[in-house]
Amino acid sequence: MNPILEVKNLTKTYKSNSKPLTVLDHINFSLLPGDICSIVGPSGSGKTTLLGLCAGLDRASEGSVVLNGVSLDGLNEDERAKVRNRYVGFIFQNFNLMPTLTALENVMVPLELRGEKNIAPRAIELLDKVGLAGRKNHYPTQLSGGEQQRVSIARAFSNQPQILFADEPTGNLDEETGTHIEKLIFELNREAGTTLVLVTHDPGLAERTQRIIRIKGGKVASDTLTGS
Repeated sequence: MNPILEVKNLTKTYKSNSKPLTVLDHINFSLLPGDICSIVGPSGSGKTTLLGLCAGLDRASEGSVVLNGVSLDGLNEDERAKVRNRYVGFIFQNFNLMPTLTALENVMVPLELRGEKNIAPRAIELLDKVGLAGRKNHYPTQLSGGEQQRVSIARAFSNQPQILFADEPTGNLDEETGTHIEKLIFELNREAGTTLVLVTHDPGLAERTQRIIRIKGGKVASDTLTGS
């Protein structure tokens, strides 16, 4: 079986007051289709930067990312966007919904970008799965934080991604709502058989994944199989 994600010597350096700041320093790992992995580490350790590079949201300074057999390194922004829309789902900590679109329209966006037709029924089905079919015509400002995150989960699964990246998906939610969101992500992920890469500060959430990659100071400090 070929890896769905290969990360080789991945390095990200920013220029800060003319002095380079290395956020990620030669990171290496790979994931097979269906793997469920969490990335943990202290604030500022480079977790979100790593997730963005793996998803093609940003470009590395050195090293390579191969996503479902496609090398992201030489692609321009438009080409990376096409790869993302074809293979990737992304759940953000701050929801990232478009405020001028309804819940239904937000879920339909990835499908519209692919030029697919008759997409409303699939979007409504996904909203129903996250318990929001009755709120499909509401705008983000009319929804609670938990409801907004459920819309973003439905949107992430709408293009049937091969791999799902989730960046602190419960970070802006209270404990009870966060627990519900976690359950939803794992249920939908199991149903779809998607590879899941999860950045989290929550040790309990990390323990629910099969593998925990710990980042410290921009390097992989440990890479452990959990037995989950």
